[in-house]
Amino acid sequence: MELRDARPDDAMGVARVHIRSWQAAYRGLLSEEYLNGLRAEDRAAHYDFSDVNPERPATIVAVDSSAIIGFATIGPCADKDVAVGTGELMALYVDPVAWGRGVGRRLIGEARSRLHSRGFSRARLWVLAGNIRAERFYRRDGWAHSGLRRSQRVWSVDVDEAAYETSLQ
Repeated sequence: MELRDARPDDAMGVARVHIRSWQAAYRGLLSEEYLNGLRAEDRAAHYDFSDVNPERPATIVAVDSSAIIGFATIGPCADKDVAVGTGELMALYVDPVAWGRGVGRRLIGEARSRLHSRGFSRARLWVLAGNIRAERFYRRDGWAHSGLRRSQRVWSVDVDEAAYETSLQ
């Protein structure tokens, strides 16, 4: 497995992983009708991996046999309550067929390293409320629930999320 920066031609591969992950991980948390209606073609149009400005989000992809099997997106944390020096793990998704193979561990390690190299000393992420598998994964990696919760609209659906934070030192 190779980790590398996402390129513009990775949009469909990332979208496929994103959709499959949502459909598997959020089953029972979001409506069946909504999850079954998600299409990678629709999602791919929202990705632009051509901007390499370090002040903007960046996406790392995990590639195995030329197929994208996971990705992580990092960047500055835009939350208003956040301390100076806090970055954000904006997304981390692994294709369900690759769950349990260490892809997520490799991606989160690389994401933390890149956030630290960008000068961040802390990081935050948001987890869909009730996503026990993700919460367990992040806790094992040293993230702790901050006590913060929010509701927001993501991909045309309202979601409740919980914040997790960690030190990057």
